[in-house]
Amino acid sequence: MKALSFDGAKLNFVDIDTPLRREGEVLIKVRMAGICKTDLEIIKGYMNFQGVLGHEFIGEVVEADNKKLIGNRVVGEINCPCYSCSFCMSGMGSHCPNRTVLGISKRSGVFAEYTSLPEKNLHLVPPELSDEISVFTEPVAAGYRILEQVHFNPNGKVVVLGDGRMGQIISQIIKPYVQKLLCVGKYTHKLEFLNKMGIETCLLGQCKVNNMDVVIDATGNPSAQTYALNLLRPQGILVMKSTTESPNNINLSKLVVDEITLIGSRCGPFEPALRGLLDKTVKVDYMISHIFPFEESLSAFELAQRKDCMKVLIDFRK
Repeated sequence: MKALSFDGAKLNFVDIDTPLRREGEVLIKVRMAGICKTDLEIIKGYMNFQGVLGHEFIGEVVEADNKKLIGNRVVGEINCPCYSCSFCMSGMGSHCPNRTVLGISKRSGVFAEYTSLPEKNLHLVPPELSDEISVFTEPVAAGYRILEQVHFNPNGKVVVLGDGRMGQIISQIIKPYVQKLLCVGKYTHKLEFLNKMGIETCLLGQCKVNNMDVVIDATGNPSAQTYALNLLRPQGILVMKSTTESPNNINLSKLVVDEITLIGSRCGPFEPALRGLLDKTVKVDYMISHIFPFEESLSAFELAQRKDCMKVLIDFRK
């Protein structure tokens, strides 16, 4: 099959074997995939990953032990745990030390004609959801993860830093739970999308708020955490969504003195994500900057790295 693979220095189109379906796994023909900020960090050196990238996708099941799955459209959770270690036994499979992670660690990703995942990882896509919308399930699930980690005071004040894909998604998810929500970003045209949904926004250079209860960093910028800390009240909460190849520099003394709670937030639940996309609690269609056919994936990556770009999708159906 054809695949887009990273060799540690550059992306290349390669011919590789179609994945062999292991016990309990399903073979999936990829229909559409999304380029994520994590993919862009990997080609800079993040995770030292080499191989087929990509973890945001929708596909069609072509081989499975469960014959009822064949022909169905699915999305899939990216962490593949061992199900036998102490972490897995305690319900922390996404932190299993033996796990593989789709397109990120020790498992080939979805920028290829076919991919494979354990059946346990799959979720059926409602027929009402298009491929273009369904491909956002994984990042939307990551946004819903915050609701599992933070109890928001209805009267609380929350800032989302970042007007990119994750900042847009998180702002929509958090809005019903707090009285005051502000998204801070760098691009007027991106913030205008949130304004139309009734979400207050502010350009970075004009932000004057302080003593916030919760700040969520979705900038993808390792220097943003210092700025975030300065917005928080004592005993506030900083949620970090950014994963970058460059190291973070945080003044740990401020965490101690102000008794700040620091929460790392990664992958999230797919079921509420699919519901949110289905009932349009989370709108994503406006974020699609361009859809490239698979053979133009290198051009897709070039566009995805532009700061004014929102979301680039790769279409395998053509």
